Amino acid sequence: MELNGSLMLMHALKNEGVKVVFGYPGGAALNIYDEIYKQDFFRHVLVRHEQAAVHAADGYARASGEVGVAIVTSGPGFTNAVTGIATAYMDSIPLVIISGQVPTTLIGTDAFQEIDAVGISRPCTKHNYLVKDIQSLPRILKEAFFIARSGRPGPVHIDLPKDISATIGEFDYPQTISLETYKPTYKGNARQIQKAATAIKESKRPLLYIGGGSISSNARDSILKLCEITKIPAIETLMARGVLGSDCENLLGMVGMHGSYVANMAMSEADLLIALGARFDDRVTGKLSEFAKGADIIHIDIDPSSISKIVQVDYPIVGDVSSVVCEIVELLKDNYNCEIHKTWRDSLKKYNALHPLSFKDSNEVLKPQWVIQKVGEIVSKNAFISTDVGQHQMWCAQFYPFSSPREFITSGGLGTMGFGLPAAMGAKCANPSKISINISGDGSILMNIQELLTCVVENIPVINIVLNNNYLGMVRQWQSFFYDERFSNTNLEIQPDFVKLVESFGGVGYVCEDKDSFEKALKDAISQNKVALLDVRIDRMENVLPMVPTGGALFNMILESKE
Repeated sequence: MELNGSLMLMHALKNEGVKVVFGYPGGAALNIYDEIYKQDFFRHVLVRHEQAAVHAADGYARASGEVGVAIVTSGPGFTNAVTGIATAYMDSIPLVIISGQVPTTLIGTDAFQEIDAVGISRPCTKHNYLVKDIQSLPRILKEAFFIARSGRPGPVHIDLPKDISATIGEFDYPQTISLETYKPTYKGNARQIQKAATAIKESKRPLLYIGGGSISSNARDSILKLCEITKIPAIETLMARGVLGSDCENLLGMVGMHGSYVANMAMSEADLLIALGARFDDRVTGKLSEFAKGADIIHIDIDPSSISKIVQVDYPIVGDVSSVVCEIVELLKDNYNCEIHKTWRDSLKKYNALHPLSFKDSNEVLKPQWVIQKVGEIVSKNAFISTDVGQHQMWCAQFYPFSSPREFITSGGLGTMGFGLPAAMGAKCANPSKISINISGDGSILMNIQELLTCVVENIPVINIVLNNNYLGMVRQWQSFFYDERFSNTNLEIQPDFVKLVESFGGVGYVCEDKDSFEKALKDAISQNKVALLDVRIDRMENVLPMVPTGGALFNMILESKE
């Protein structure tokens, strides 16, 4: 059948099962938006900033496991979206972003709102396209969704010139895709898997190092089976929080710069690391020359380029984490002796008893760790928890009782302030029956606070808990530890009245200065099912501990504050 380019896009979205699109119209995208006006098979959420459109699509994808979709216009519309695209790229989140572009005849002429969108997006997308003729559009649309969700997921960008979006062409949407240069490997090499299983059997101090790729591959069940059979201790990265669940007896907590003492010591003293979809980020490895010096390394990852990229690996296995772990389980399940690791497990218990993850509670001032634990207690496994970036993010990762994958939605690789609120909005759209809570700092929340209006207008009841210490808290903490308390430009004592601000957008607000008022406010916000903001006044000088100084060895942790 013959369709114009904009209608082809609508049909492609329908074919791909897209239910929600986040976007913001503009001149170059007007043809697309005219077709959006006529369709009724997906919901379009009109955001107030293009960056938020991509973060919302990102939150939708993280919460649902489906491809998130965002539409923006050319020029500044696209450049505003770049931070969101880079955020998704760093965390391997499947997105398709469509940007309007000036007509093909004006490309390269410095036309109004023209920008080299493909050139800009190239370093921060898995793949990108500039559509030059209508005949190629159906294939490009199909490839975009295929590439975004297959292999190591990631964002794909399609730049669609305005004349192409209006041109009539033949729409023959491909049913399958075969790309000569892109064939992800899902099944691991059998010989390497056998070698890895043997190494696990022979190891005295093995450790499961679980990364975000375990969530992408839906590997929770197979990893839990491996834990059950072997009793091997396990650690999670920031991106993997929730894979095992906080009640899993194998779990030692989060590893890395703000990881638990026992998790970091386990990483330092293991004789075998079993890395599952992890990328050996510098916030996890610390000083590379001291990282896991006595350990052989098994690395299972679907992206061959990530293996031995940072740390030399002894047992490389390219493949889907879930599939490979299932095969390892089959090789170990009938003859595995868990007792061989008992001494190792006992020594880790002593480390945990020596420096447990804890904080000094108070009835005089609200401690952020108490607030986060209370949130977990009240919502009882029925919420998405999104965050911005900073101290509140680390406190969430440390103290929230995560129970499942996709429960924690946070910007790991890029560390994007302003991510939390739009991501929470996307998560709520993915699963309206669950509570969606954005835990933010008073610095981060202001970076995309305009999306409170989107939530109100679109009836997306997100609860925002602002841990307000009137500081850029994490930067203040670094200044305290490493810059002799020269608090350069981190004091945020002058802040808006957050309650009046959320009320001006049409939501409800609360000030919480003690435990009782916080608990009442959160329960009231949940019961009202409205867009809400809790301005939670916490201890200004509370720090996130433990902390590994940048470039330091993982086992050299700061365990106490100077203050």
